[in-house]
Amino acid sequence: MDNYLNSEITTEEESEKAKGDKQNTMSKKKSSQKDIKLLIKGLSDENGLVRRNYAIALAEVGSAALPELIKALLNSKNVIQRRAAAKTLKLVNDPSALPHLIKALTNDSDSVVQFSAAGAIAIFGEAAVNHLIIVLENQEYTEMQYGLAAWCLEFIGAKASNAIKKAAKSKNTNVKSAAISALEEHIRQSQDQEAIQLVESAINDTAENVQIEAIKLVGKLYRIESLIPTLILKLKHKNPDIRKSSILSLIQLNINEAINPLRDLLKIEQDKNVIAIIKLAIKKINN
Repeated sequence: MDNYLNSEITTEEESEKAKGDKQNTMSKKKSSQKDIKLLIKGLSDENGLVRRNYAIALAEVGSAALPELIKALLNSKNVIQRRAAAKTLKLVNDPSALPHLIKALTNDSDSVVQFSAAGAIAIFGEAAVNHLIIVLENQEYTEMQYGLAAWCLEFIGAKASNAIKKAAKSKNTNVKSAAISALEEHIRQSQDQEAIQLVESAINDTAENVQIEAIKLVGKLYRIESLIPTLILKLKHKNPDIRKSSILSLIQLNINEAINPLRDLLKIEQDKNVIAIIKLAIKKINN
């Protein structure tokens, strides 16, 4: 999923170019609604390169194209057009599209429209965080929709560190686990002690999904010495997913002091998947 979504994101250079092109074009003339509707119709073309050209033209029109783009995104019966509309809204780069992109993410029956909407949502940074939290708090959505919202938060990361740290204190476990995972880039860049403390607290959270995200995050970061004993203690946890996540993090961090606890665990472990990972860990860490 990450590779697909990363392909949906416009780079900063592309965004700036689109803004510049848009300003240049709008300074020359204003497109009529008739022109805009013709361009919107082009988003349903079966040729991807042709659709891309129409999308670029709409990005140059800018915010004036939003009403028709949103109408196409939410109401078109042509799935190709809905997908293209989501991608074009990313190029237009107007945050007023956010509520409509969230609606497409949560309501559209086509998974590609949902992915494309997520790719657009993620570029809006802090402005998107509260919208994403609402999705994560709602129990009616699918696992994929929760996953897309969590991915958006992770992509936003350090660009909205204060909002994400606030979300990491949420009482909702979906929000909290997604926010903990999204702290990676911020901690890596700043070594923010408040953010590190949030991870330290989350690793022993009462919700196991929050624990798992915190354990995974510790494995991705440079050694946080205070959390290594906790990772080793997690090898005794009753939940095999927590044991598995802990072992994988110990492998990533190459924790030599975990070898004996891993050997002890291997003697009593009954989960076949965990057994395989323990053997891999002993081999990797020994090397």
